[in-house]
Amino acid sequence: MNFIGIVLIILGLWNTIVFAMYGIDKRKSLRNRQRISERTLLLTCALFGSVGALLGMCAFRHKTKHLKFKICVPVLLIIHLAIAAFLFRWYLAL
Repeated sequence: MNFIGIVLIILGLWNTIVFAMYGIDKRKSLRNRQRISERTLLLTCALFGSVGALLGMCAFRHKTKHLKFKICVPVLLIIHLAIAAFLFRWYLAL
């Protein structure tokens, strides 16, 4: 397996974890239990988990009314896609 494949697997696993975190937090909110902090959810999104965060927001209808999440998650996704495109082009140029 090449470097790109390994990176894609790692990102896929990470985004699955972030997606699950949004689902767990939604479940905890419905049961009035201790929640995952917004800071943690946004930090995991910022650490290349934006796809999982956006999918989690949509799938669980969670944090969709919070302006902070409505703006930050899509913006981080765009930034992550731009970084990925840049790195992919750089890798192909090697």
